[in-house]
Amino acid sequence: MLVINKPPGVVVHPAPSYKDATLVDWLKEKGYSLSTIAGDERYGIVHRIDKDTSGALVIAKNNKTHEFLSAQLKDKSMGRYYLMLLNEPLKEAKCVDAPIARNPKNRLKMAIVKGGRESKTLFVPIVENLAAAKLYTGRTHQIRVHLTKLGRYILGDTTYGKKEQKVPRVMLHAREIYFTHPNQKKLSIIAPMFDDFKNLMPKGFNDEEVSSISNLFTAYNGLCGKQ
Repeated sequence: MLVINKPPGVVVHPAPSYKDATLVDWLKEKGYSLSTIAGDERYGIVHRIDKDTSGALVIAKNNKTHEFLSAQLKDKSMGRYYLMLLNEPLKEAKCVDAPIARNPKNRLKMAIVKGGRESKTLFVPIVENLAAAKLYTGRTHQIRVHLTKLGRYILGDTTYGKKEQKVPRVMLHAREIYFTHPNQKKLSIIAPMFDDFKNLMPKGFNDEEVSSISNLFTAYNGLCGKQ
């Protein structure tokens, strides 16, 4: 298996609406062995992150490993922590437990919709407009949709935030991912921030505070239950 720190602006896998090179294309060109159970377009892809989102991404190199990792996603023993820069600071830690489905008024967006798929996110403030999130489910645009319930949006997000922003991309970074390796060793891997993200950090930011972002959530895990 591989864990990659995906740069912003890179699409993970091919799709009918996207014709340029993707992460999967790059992996194949480099000659990596990749799992095949997710189909031709998603070789090796256990989970995905959006084009503008940067950070940790797990790749399976064979089908047995893919199945092993996918089972952890399903039973939630694999988890992800994200860093984000918001338009306004969060006042306190919040758990958003709200179902998500395709926005009935705009098919390009997701929304909190009664009867949608169960979705749960824990948000924790760090310093000024820097915040962190833990995903308990993995829905499309989950963090961005759940932030709308808190009256916030991520800088650079023109889909769920203000339409006109000078920030070049959605300032969301998958900082840490934890899971069990096929050799049964428990791993927690931290993906360094890219320069475009670091350049917008608040002045009070101390890198030690998020060296292991999971530590920030210890006091708040009960807000979203035991999962």
